[in-house]
Amino acid sequence: MYEDHVRPRQRIPLYILGGIIMLLLIVPSMIVVPMSFSGSDFLEFPPREWSLRWYSTYFHSGTWLDATAISLTAAIFTALFATILGTLAAYGLRLLGRGLSPLLLAALTMPLTVPVILIAIGIFYVYARIGLVNTMTGLVLAHTMMAIPFVVVVVFSRLQSFDLNQVRVAESLGSNPARSFILIVLPQLRFSIISGALLAFLTSFDEVIIALFISGGSQSTLTRVMFTNLRDQVDPTIAAVASMLNVISVLLVVVFQMIEARDRRALSKSTS
Repeated sequence: MYEDHVRPRQRIPLYILGGIIMLLLIVPSMIVVPMSFSGSDFLEFPPREWSLRWYSTYFHSGTWLDATAISLTAAIFTALFATILGTLAAYGLRLLGRGLSPLLLAALTMPLTVPVILIAIGIFYVYARIGLVNTMTGLVLAHTMMAIPFVVVVVFSRLQSFDLNQVRVAESLGSNPARSFILIVLPQLRFSIISGALLAFLTSFDEVIIALFISGGSQSTLTRVMFTNLRDQVDPTIAAVASMLNVISVLLVVVFQMIEARDRRALSKSTS
């Protein structure tokens, strides 16, 4: 049995280093929260005057609300398509076994390793030829491509512990592959599928580089409008929007962690 010889006092430097790293990761995102409650006409920290002025500006601005609706619509459809395609791809990889599976998994997750700017340039030139620039269809397709790898990784990792003999037994008793997948596989993957859907939603909702290339005008996403306003003028409404995005992201990550924990408990019970 493994015995831990490290004394609590010896761990103090590690705790301090971990705390510093956590602060460096969190502070840049959280500093916009107090800035969003400033009554000043400019971004300032700390605020000299506290106000909900910029939140009110956001909720009374057609530009911001339209961009939010575009981002939400794109994120919902992206989560839907990426979850379906990613789950089916992960299940197909599991059925392939160890033959072509590693090679296909590497191909499916390639968007995670290629710089997003290169992907955005390629998508723009393809869309320019087929007329998908500044369209919701083009935005959803591009974001779905970026989100599928997250779904594949999450679902495929869960499928590693899935016993395929359950499917073989069902098919030997007369069930077809589609019915076996729906009645046997999907219920056991539900937590991983929901986790993948949340990640796909966040991938689309927070994405900005591809949106800068292929969205504009009435199809501008929220992150694109934020970038444009930050470039053209110093509008504190950006801090209010960024604060709300932080809250949404944190809530979804918390839900993701809760689902993951529940999935691990369910897996532990099934294998014990």
